[in-house]
Amino acid sequence: MSSKKEKATSTIKQMVAPDAAESQRAGTTTAPVGTSDNPSHKVFTVANAITACRFVLTIVFLVLFVSHENRMVALACYAIAALTDFLDGQIARRTQTVSWLGKVMDPIMDRVLLFTGVLGLMVTGELPIWVAVFVIGRDAYLGIGALALQRYRKRPVDVVYIGKVTTALLMFGFVDLLLGVPQLRPLGLVGASWLPFLNSEPAALGIVFVYAGVVCSTITACIYTREGLKIRRDALEGQGR
Repeated sequence: MSSKKEKATSTIKQMVAPDAAESQRAGTTTAPVGTSDNPSHKVFTVANAITACRFVLTIVFLVLFVSHENRMVALACYAIAALTDFLDGQIARRTQTVSWLGKVMDPIMDRVLLFTGVLGLMVTGELPIWVAVFVIGRDAYLGIGALALQRYRKRPVDVVYIGKVTTALLMFGFVDLLLGVPQLRPLGLVGASWLPFLNSEPAALGIVFVYAGVVCSTITACIYTREGLKIRRDALEGQGR
């Protein structure tokens, strides 16, 4: 059982920080413990506590938002949770308390924050269902693909610039949709009911950024897919030599 646990731990480390994991395994790391290049194994740190609070705040947001109890309090929870995304990393680096748990939790909490905003908007009917399905499905597809690639290369695919642009567009779009301002007059270009603003239904400005994010997200998925297939092909060719 312990060997399986160690193997799983090693795999996770390779996925979130392959260079740091390899240098720690080989005992060649020269960076101080608690830095990004040499994360500690501490659990109870200020940065990790803030990351955990982000999860709690996102759940509180979702409950308040979909129940229409207090939209402003819900939005405040979401805004504070979004702020902690920047805060926990800064604190961890400045206090030299970067940990493996934090490196694993941080990207997961980022997706939780994004998904709760998406689900909240979908439940209240302020976001087309197809957008929510696309965003969540795309992340699931890339996540499964990343796990499958571990068989051929431990190092994850490098993040592409358009992927960062996609995240920024979607996050800004979802946050603006949560606020609901400013409202744009519909363009009336299409008759599809699932394309607010482009049809005859008014929508908040955020929907424009969401549409742009969906386009960039599709491009990003294609780039990662192509890169993943190339990694698999190169690995198989190497095994055949």
